[in-house]
Amino acid sequence: MQLAKVSSKGQMTIPAEIRENLQLKTGDTVSWDLKLDGSVSVRKVRPLDIDYISALSGTLSEWNSVEDEEAYRDL
Repeated sequence: MQLAKVSSKGQMTIPAEIRENLQLKTGDTVSWDLKLDGSVSVRKVRPLDIDYISALSGTLSEWNSVEDEEAYRDL
């Protein structure tokens, strides 16, 4: 287990062992995934991930209306 403290600005230092394991370098992007049980997973975002997400989000605009939100809210 690795520990890190959150600063008053909401920042923290990622422990060296974690940075090494994820092969993180200065300027890299990480993704935080909040699980239903309250745990969080962190992973390094690869450039392909960002391109994929950007491309995917652009295709979903046709379902981005108030009516769609209302229709699919409880799914």
